[in-house]
Amino acid sequence: MQTYARARFVRVSCRKAGLVLDQIRGKSVGEALAMLQYTPRIAARLIEKVLRSAVANAEHNHQIRDLDSLRVVRATADGGPSLKRVQPRAMGRAFFIKHRTSHLTIAVTDETNVPTRTPPPRHRTPAKEKD
Repeated sequence: MQTYARARFVRVSCRKAGLVLDQIRGKSVGEALAMLQYTPRIAARLIEKVLRSAVANAEHNHQIRDLDSLRVVRATADGGPSLKRVQPRAMGRAFFIKHRTSHLTIAVTDETNVPTRTPPPRHRTPAKEKD
């Protein structure tokens, strides 16, 4: 049974969080927690909190007692609203700053044959040239 945990409006860019989420997708929960503990990024602390919440949800909501069998099947970071700020610059100009936020979603399951869902690639493929 899949169990989800979501943290919304987290003050980290979804691109920065996505780099860390790519590392733990498809791993077991113990391996993912160990990897997040030694990842030197701010997003790793936030993702670790969401992963621990997903494990607690699985334990409480679905009475899953064998936590060693849990693995991460879905880990996504979607863009949230941006906080818009203005910084004054020389000669009366204004410089706009966007503080980006994201929504982190992690799903864990104890099933064995569930394929991990990978998001589409982050870059666009160039169009074919016409001869």
